[in-house]
Amino acid sequence: MLKIQEIREIIKLVDNSSVDEFSYEYEGSKIELKKNKGTAAPAPQMVQAAEEVKQPAQQAVQQAPAQTEAAPVQAEESKPAETTADDANLHKITSPMVGTFYKSSSPDADAYVKAGSKVDESTVVCIVEAMKLFNEIEAEVKGEIVEILVKDGQLVEYGQPLFLVKPE
Repeated sequence: MLKIQEIREIIKLVDNSSVDEFSYEYEGSKIELKKNKGTAAPAPQMVQAAEEVKQPAQQAVQQAPAQTEAAPVQAEESKPAETTADDANLHKITSPMVGTFYKSSSPDADAYVKAGSKVDESTVVCIVEAMKLFNEIEAEVKGEIVEILVKDGQLVEYGQPLFLVKPE
């Protein structure tokens, strides 16, 4: 079964290529991506054959484009003006799915990261729970956590920024 990070990488590659449709099937898992040329906000269509992954993937795809774009705007509006000006230099770690954000593996455990924590590409920064599946989210970039944009236990949308990281 493919990891969320691998699926996101495939989406990026297809999006940046001239390919309009992409299909991949391996060991019972299937991904189908189609570009919606000429529309305001294209959304990839993903289908996972594995039952426990199928519904969270479909929920992520079925999110309305207005919702996926509205969440980042709301988060930026609540920040001070000086932080917003620095955002251009910061990497945003976004949610790969709709679910519940958890900063630690259990309520009594320490948070994976805090503001000021150093991370590398494979550092787990949080968990997003969807349909009783706990998905570890990795930093994808080497740097320092500048800000955590969501609260523990908060519902997050597909594409919503979770962390700001100052890349090294």
